[in-house]
Amino acid sequence: MPASDFSAQEYADRIHKTRSAMDQQGIETLLITDPSNMAWLTGYDGWSFYVPQMVILPASGSPLWWGRTQDKAGAAQTTWLDQMDLLDWPEEHVQHPDHHPVDALVLALRDRGWTSGIGVEMDNYYYSAASHRILERAFGALIDATGLVNWKRAVKSDAEIAMMRKAGQLTAHMHGVLRDAYREGLPKNQLVAEVQAAGIAGLPGLAGDYPAIVPIAPSGREASASHITWNDRPLARDEATYFEISGCYRRYHCPASRSLFLGDPPDDIRRAEAAVLTAIDDTMTAARPGITCEEVAACVYDSFARAGYVKANRTGYPIGLSYPPDWGERTMSLRPGDTTELQENMTFHLMPGLWTPDWGLAITESFVVTSDGGKPLADISREMVVKT
Repeated sequence: MPASDFSAQEYADRIHKTRSAMDQQGIETLLITDPSNMAWLTGYDGWSFYVPQMVILPASGSPLWWGRTQDKAGAAQTTWLDQMDLLDWPEEHVQHPDHHPVDALVLALRDRGWTSGIGVEMDNYYYSAASHRILERAFGALIDATGLVNWKRAVKSDAEIAMMRKAGQLTAHMHGVLRDAYREGLPKNQLVAEVQAAGIAGLPGLAGDYPAIVPIAPSGREASASHITWNDRPLARDEATYFEISGCYRRYHCPASRSLFLGDPPDDIRRAEAAVLTAIDDTMTAARPGITCEEVAACVYDSFARAGYVKANRTGYPIGLSYPPDWGERTMSLRPGDTTELQENMTFHLMPGLWTPDWGLAITESFVVTSDGGKPLADISREMVVKT
């Protein structure tokens, strides 16, 4: 994501919001390991999150990028930071049994006098127990800053919404390819290959990127599990298949699930489809600033209850800029008990999926909160696709 995708003022605003939250938690230096948060603050983009890397945000002055020497050139190309603000750790420390990259980080922090009030994203995919142990031994107790930056990302700028709408165009394109190619006897892996290729090839003037999650594509009884990917089994009659996929543009996502059926759908699946479609319509009407997450979720649970179904999991989460393994922002959830109030330009993936012991059905929608309710970020017909 080249830093030029956003204005200097937008990056300055993001840093100001983050520092305000740091001040409230008594954090003097924030160590940011989530690549989504790193990109949001600096523009950094690269497949380098398999080794230790961070954006270091002090209470004042420029943020610093810190990472592997081999990735420093990538930081120079993708961030708005000056070359002097790019720090690297020794290449020989890559997965070395006796040396750890964070040992070099400790020295860099000490050189700058940043030895107290250090915050870290403790509950994070990209922050290891070994990294935490080294930092704690060097500086004593650390402050848990899990989600600090994530929450600042919750309300999107107009520029971010534009990115997500472009991702939505790619998502719609992928679903179009899926519907055209879906047929009895086609091995699932071949169908997935066509869909993924479409998302990356993109559209004229709109190139795609790799999504944070690979296609979720279970069929028949497989679809009773919510996160099955794909296999080489041919598509068969009398089975429902749902595809959860997302276009990705400049690391911004717009996931959407749709269900397909070969043959004549049975009554229970049709009843579930009707409940899901009603739930989406009700949610789009309700999702206005000031309503709470649990009130939005009630639109789904109430629709399901009227149809005789019980949903035992959450029904949505915020989305935006992300890297593997997840396109969710890991803050709010659309579920009972979450009293967070929606604000204009928040973006969510509404997930009114149903999973029974014998089949699953998922029709989902990514939307932005507006004063007029939720507005879909992609234009894809919701009805189950039936091929006889």
